[in-house]
Amino acid sequence: MTFIMKKHYLCSISLNSQNMGRCEQCIIREFSSLKALTREELLTISDTKTHFLVKKGEVIFSEGDNLNGVYCIKEGFCKLTKLNANGKDSIVKLSKRGDLLGQRSIINEETSNLTATALEDMSICFIPKKEMMEYFTENNKFSLLVTKDICNHLKDSDKGIADHTHKTVKQRLASVLLKLEELGGTNPENKALNIQLSREDLANMVGTATESCIRLLSDMKKESLIQLLGKNIILVNKSELKNLSE
Repeated sequence: MTFIMKKHYLCSISLNSQNMGRCEQCIIREFSSLKALTREELLTISDTKTHFLVKKGEVIFSEGDNLNGVYCIKEGFCKLTKLNANGKDSIVKLSKRGDLLGQRSIINEETSNLTATALEDMSICFIPKKEMMEYFTENNKFSLLVTKDICNHLKDSDKGIADHTHKTVKQRLASVLLKLEELGGTNPENKALNIQLSREDLANMVGTATESCIRLLSDMKKESLIQLLGKNIILVNKSELKNLSE
């Protein structure tokens, strides 16, 4: 169990004792492969899982950790990063409410190849490896959905590599901004993206220097494609951003 699990373990027991939600009653499971589990299987998971809170900026697990289960995101967003040859973290993807983290590691019985860090305060459930592997072996529908989920992640990774090869930095920035809205939606009050990335993280996802990312954001603002309110980004002309991204 990683450091953050140990750190939040007492908290997770307290939260569970206050009935923070049973798996068989949780709407979040409908967004992941957990929807394929039977009621009896969900009841077992409810009795063995732990629930904990993660503060913005905290690490959920690190690259190289031995994961003893999977993490189900109930609320919030996190970034998954990998250390590159230059000693810097590259953002591989963002994960949202309903996503499961760590499936591939426990199935392949390998250490985590990514680091997960909270982008905002998060609510997470931890499901032990024993139950997940038992159901992966015995429940064909569940194992199929898990496999499809892993394949979709690989497909997204392939697309990201292709985009970095064939698209300009500005095209990639437009794609990332649209992806952020797709993943996290917008604030109903000011229409700003709910996922707030630092300019450094945004540049990391785009694959450019922070200064270049800031300059391109300023250019997009002048072109009335976006609006900037402090750290908030509002997509003003999504059709043009889509055209640009393609």
